[in-house]
Amino acid sequence: MPGSSSHRRAMALTMPALLGLVALLLTLVRGPAGMQPVAATTLTVAQAISGQSGTGTVRGYVVGQPTATSTVLFSGFTADTALAIADSAGERDTARMLYVQVTSAYRASFGLQSNPGRVGAVLTVTGSLAAYFSHPGLKSPTAMTFGTGTSTPTPTPTGSTDAYYAAAAGKSGASLKSALHGIITSGVTTLSYDAVWNALKVTDQDPANPSNVILVYSGISRSKTLNGGDQGDWNREHVWAKSHGDFGTSNGPGTDLHHLRPEDVHVNSERDNKDFDAGGTAVADAPGNRTDSDSWEPRAAVRGDVARMIFYMAVRYEGGDGYPDLEIDDATSGGTAPRLGRLSVLLQWSAQDPPDAFEKRRNDTIHSTYQHNRNPFVDHPEWAASVFG
Repeated sequence: MPGSSSHRRAMALTMPALLGLVALLLTLVRGPAGMQPVAATTLTVAQAISGQSGTGTVRGYVVGQPTATSTVLFSGFTADTALAIADSAGERDTARMLYVQVTSAYRASFGLQSNPGRVGAVLTVTGSLAAYFSHPGLKSPTAMTFGTGTSTPTPTPTGSTDAYYAAAAGKSGASLKSALHGIITSGVTTLSYDAVWNALKVTDQDPANPSNVILVYSGISRSKTLNGGDQGDWNREHVWAKSHGDFGTSNGPGTDLHHLRPEDVHVNSERDNKDFDAGGTAVADAPGNRTDSDSWEPRAAVRGDVARMIFYMAVRYEGGDGYPDLEIDDATSGGTAPRLGRLSVLLQWSAQDPPDAFEKRRNDTIHSTYQHNRNPFVDHPEWAASVFG
C-alpha cells in the first residue's frame, strides 16, 4: 500500500543514495567545488600567437598568403593552401600574423589564388594551434567562416593609422597638405595600366557577390569577366580625367588606384573628361547621374567618394617625379590644364556623403595589397575643409 510503513522505510533508505547521485552528477558537469564550466572563447590573433597549444577558435582579418617563415604574399597569390590573418586589415609585419593551413575541403572557398577578393575579409577559424611554416599558426581546421561578429578585431583605420599620419599631427592648411603629400608619396608601389584590370576586380568587388564588381557611377553589379571595350563591358574610369594634365595611362597618375574605378563603357564615354558640378539633365543609362556640356554630377551615394578621390589626386601629385602638378579650381573650364573643378561643390559633396564601409575597405585594400599608400580624406574626411576650404 502506498501509505504503509514499509514503503516509507524504502523511501528513506533510497533518498540519501539519490541525493549522492545528484551531487556526483553536478560535480562531473561543473568540475571541482568553486569551479564553473568554461565557456568557449574566440581568440584574437595576438592571443593565438602567444598561446600555441591545444585547439582554439581565432578571428582575424585575411591579409595574405604565407610562403615561408617570414614571407607573405599580399597580391599575385600562387596557391590556395595557406592564409595569413592579423588583428588589423592593413598589417604588414609577419610577426603579428597567424599562419592558417587551408586543407583541401576549404580551398575552393577560402584559398586566395582562387579568391583574391577575400583579402580584408574577417575569418573565423577553429583548429589546432601549432606552428605552420615554422611560424605561429593554426593547422587542420575543423571550421572556417567569413563574416563579422561580436569579437571582430578593431578594423583599420581606427587607431592603427595614427602612426601612418604622425607627420601630419597638429597641422592645418598648407602645412597639412605638404605633410600629407610626403606621407602618401613615400614608399608607394606604382602599377602598370594592365595590372589595374585585376586590381579593380579586388578593390571594387561587390560585397554581396564576389564574382562581380560595382560600377562607380551606374551602381550596377557586373561580372568581373566583362572587362574590356565592347558594349556591355566595364572599363577603367579615370575619375580625375587624364586629359586634365595630359598624363594618359602611364605609370603614376594614369594608373593610381585611388581614382580609378570600374564603369560601363558607354557611361564612361558619356562622362568623358568633364569636370564635376551640380546640375544637368538625367543620364538615361546611369540613373541618379546628371550631365551638361561641361560637367558631371554623380549619383548621391558616391558624390563624397568622387570628391575624396579628387582631393587625394591634388595632394598626391604636386609636380615632382615628372608628374604634373594637379590642382582643384572652382570652375568647369580647365580644358587640358592640370586642373579640375568645381571645388566648392566637391567640398559640399564630401560633407554630405561621408565615407561608407565600401569606400573604407577599398582604401584598406589599396594600402595593404597594391600601392601601400592611403587616401587621407577617407581616413580623415575633416581634413578636406582644412586643406581646400
